[in-house]
Amino acid sequence: MTAADNDAFAPVMAAMATMQGNVDRAQKLEANTYLEAFQKSPEAWTTTHAMLASSDTSAEAKLFAATTLKGKIVYDLDQIPRAALPSLRDSILSLLTTFRDGPRPIRTALCVCLADLAIQYLEWKDVLSVVGSSLGSSAGDCILEFLRVLPEEVTESRRINLSEEDLQNRTVELLEDNSSQVLGLLIQYSQSSSSAASNPRLLECISSWLREVPTADIVNSPLLNTIVHAISQENSFEAAVDCMCTLYQDTRDVDENLEVITLLYPRIMELRPKIADSAESDLETYKGITRLFAEAGEAWAVLIARLPNEFRGLVEAVLECCARDRDRDAVQLTFNFWYDLKQLITLDRYQQARNEFADIYAKLVDIMIKHLEFPTPEDTDEIDLFDGDREQEEKFREFRHQMGDVLKDACEVITVTECLSKPFELIKAWIPKYARLATETKVPHWQELEAPLFAMRAMGRMVSAEESVILHQVIPLIVQIPNHEKLRFQAIMAIARYTEWTAQHPEFLEPQLNFVIEGFSHESKEVVRAAALAFKFFGCDCKKLLQGHLEQLHSFYDKVLDTLPTASQEEVTEGVACVVSAQSPANIYKSMKLYCDPIVTRLKFRANEAGNDPTKVKIEAVADTVLLLTLFVQNIQPYYSPDEENQAVTYCEEILPVLSAIAENFRQATPILERICRCWRYMVLSYRTAVLPMLPSLAQQLAAGFESTRQGCFLWATDAVLREFSTGREFVDAATSSAIYKFLEQQALAFLRIMNDLPPADLPDVIEDFFRLLLDALIYYHQQLIMGPICEPIFSAAISTLTLQQDAPLTATLHYIRDFLSYGTSHPNSSHFDPQSNDPQPSNPTEISSKVQGIVSAEGGILVQRIMTGMMFHFPRDCFPDASGVLLALFQMMPQAVTQWVRGTIGMLPAGTVKNGEAERLMNSIETKIQSGEVRKVRALLQDFTNGYRRRNVAPREGLGRLEAQRFKFSG
Repeated sequence: MTAADNDAFAPVMAAMATMQGNVDRAQKLEANTYLEAFQKSPEAWTTTHAMLASSDTSAEAKLFAATTLKGKIVYDLDQIPRAALPSLRDSILSLLTTFRDGPRPIRTALCVCLADLAIQYLEWKDVLSVVGSSLGSSAGDCILEFLRVLPEEVTESRRINLSEEDLQNRTVELLEDNSSQVLGLLIQYSQSSSSAASNPRLLECISSWLREVPTADIVNSPLLNTIVHAISQENSFEAAVDCMCTLYQDTRDVDENLEVITLLYPRIMELRPKIADSAESDLETYKGITRLFAEAGEAWAVLIARLPNEFRGLVEAVLECCARDRDRDAVQLTFNFWYDLKQLITLDRYQQARNEFADIYAKLVDIMIKHLEFPTPEDTDEIDLFDGDREQEEKFREFRHQMGDVLKDACEVITVTECLSKPFELIKAWIPKYARLATETKVPHWQELEAPLFAMRAMGRMVSAEESVILHQVIPLIVQIPNHEKLRFQAIMAIARYTEWTAQHPEFLEPQLNFVIEGFSHESKEVVRAAALAFKFFGCDCKKLLQGHLEQLHSFYDKVLDTLPTASQEEVTEGVACVVSAQSPANIYKSMKLYCDPIVTRLKFRANEAGNDPTKVKIEAVADTVLLLTLFVQNIQPYYSPDEENQAVTYCEEILPVLSAIAENFRQATPILERICRCWRYMVLSYRTAVLPMLPSLAQQLAAGFESTRQGCFLWATDAVLREFSTGREFVDAATSSAIYKFLEQQALAFLRIMNDLPPADLPDVIEDFFRLLLDALIYYHQQLIMGPICEPIFSAAISTLTLQQDAPLTATLHYIRDFLSYGTSHPNSSHFDPQSNDPQPSNPTEISSKVQGIVSAEGGILVQRIMTGMMFHFPRDCFPDASGVLLALFQMMPQAVTQWVRGTIGMLPAGTVKNGEAERLMNSIETKIQSGEVRKVRALLQDFTNGYRRRNVAPREGLGRLEAQRFKFSG
């Protein structure tokens, strides 16, 4: 390697050193920009080869060079003349010879380079023989590595710029035509030596070629013995497990693979003794063995359900894996199996299997409850059961809820009563054994009581309100458990799951409710939070039983409210609000006043405090208090006839001035404004057209609030008004509906003025709320909106927002544009139908479609630019379906014009970023699809083009030349 060669990549090495060094952010950004540009440059071809050939570069630098070369082959192969491809192939083979013994990451990257070149080098027909002869017989691992990556790269080659026909032909040439030869090579290699038979690279290669080689061919060959033997070897264990599990996956169609499964099943069952062996010695091996049995069960679940006697051994083996897992790290690998099997054997056609496996699921419940136990500390410290390991504690909590799902599965197999009886028996056994030893400060073996309580809680969703065997025995025991923090927490959470049952068994309500209310005075914050959640469920589910205790509940509510954390305040409030909702319609006003007036008093006091000292804490206190009022509005929805006064609305009219005054005084306090708008919105949603008396005042507040604050929450509330009082709604006259549209126009004008003043990047939430409002406006007021003067500037504003990079506002805007474009056709996206028409789809007046087409003719070129630029550069992936849907709608409306707009957009892309001939091929394909009437297929063409462009050119967010967006301007 000459000094000149070293100089060629010296800037690259310097940039890499900067990226890894302790330098400032600006220098790293500059180095990163340089490296990105280097990777896309033509010079990278020679520089990467020089770096890989140099003896002076580090392994890390060589890996960067190999990775860069891989990207060049995938995205920039057109930079090299076709005549030079043999030389490129030979140079990569030469490099592979150099790195055939490692380092492995570099060798793997070069193998991928060679595979990607083979896919695109269509004239290269003898790939395997050339690679084998070039690398030689001593490069076993290197050849295996290439054989492993080849199927992966071919099947994932959508990123490579080949036509569908060429790609399909190349797949046949490289994979299908070579599968028999590869199988022979693998068998030959596996029999060459004992070390070869246990080589992990061999097993990885077998797994990869299972995509192409029939599973039966593998199972009926000596390779099956190789795989099974490798499971017993430490160095090949993990790869062998992966390989065997891949075999399972290929036999999921059990009818088609019955002979293969018949051969595999006894070989798997031979490994069952390893469960006990590995459980005592090696956790990782135990997890691998558990995976072997669990994934076999998942793959063959249908066969297990059909032939329960023949496959019972496999189910027992999975159960044994659960039972022996002392560290509780492997058992979760079985959860999918238990669920899949449950889904099948609970069907009537597999009743025999359900009966056959009932005892196994019964044992599974016992095992799961034992695994639910908190660890027992070696010392007497019960405060920290996980020795300060917070990650392990969180993992255990999550794990318990997953085990709870397994208990639910068991309930469906062996009945709820039998499942409930197991924790009940454990609770009943614990009480005479340890209850008398419990004190205020210590409860012996509390873990053995807490676990069945958690199991009771987990199974609650499966228990019918008519259950009559277990609950009436266990509930009285639960409310008498000792006062231990975790026991009290779990007991309260458990009975909270059975409030629907309690509603049907009122004799059990009082002791449970008293037990919960005692929890509010517990010293543990966790217990208090559990009590609040349980109280909510009692209030919601037992409201009919509690409706006569309104005064007592109010005293309790007023006493505890200010002592609770915010989330618990909301839960308790929801509980009492449900009880208020159960009152007779004649008592609603009085009941709301009883509960809400003290909250309004708190609200005024806190608003005054925040006004004098607007700290974040005080602002949030005001917002949280407003939310409590909203919960009453949300949950209290009494029925009144149209002629009756709605007492809930009467109360809402009383508090509307208070909320309005607070909104006016806190124009910059977003949390308060959002909560107040939420409250107003629920007034409309809960009482619908009954809010008509307060509608003028409410609309005025929404309009003034949006104009002065520019907060999207006012538009969110406006949407509820728009939907409820739109044209054609019951009990809504034409004058009211017309006034609502004027109100909508007023909000739209305010939005357009805001868009004129500020760039979209400063208004993502407002944009999202506005275009979600416009979606409903198109449904209910499309005639007025589209034919009105405000339509064109709204469409221009929508186009200008497509420069954003956030999911939510982009999705809302794209949905609006798609719906708007549909009104340029004869059948728009609308839920309104003409009852006089026989057409199953809604029809569209000619004047509306003409107006939309005129707007699109004027703005369509810019819209296509913005959509395609977004898809190529900055749209989040989740926005692609909607963005391509907009392009499809445009093509369906005016295909010839849109074709020219697409051509113009591609022509404006930065020079050198589109491959030679790529643009012309795209345009020819588009024109062919249009001429053949296959317009819908244009969508896939554009998606492929923009995806390919984005992958090749990971462009910065700015500096796009002539495709830079223009600022939205509005003078209305």
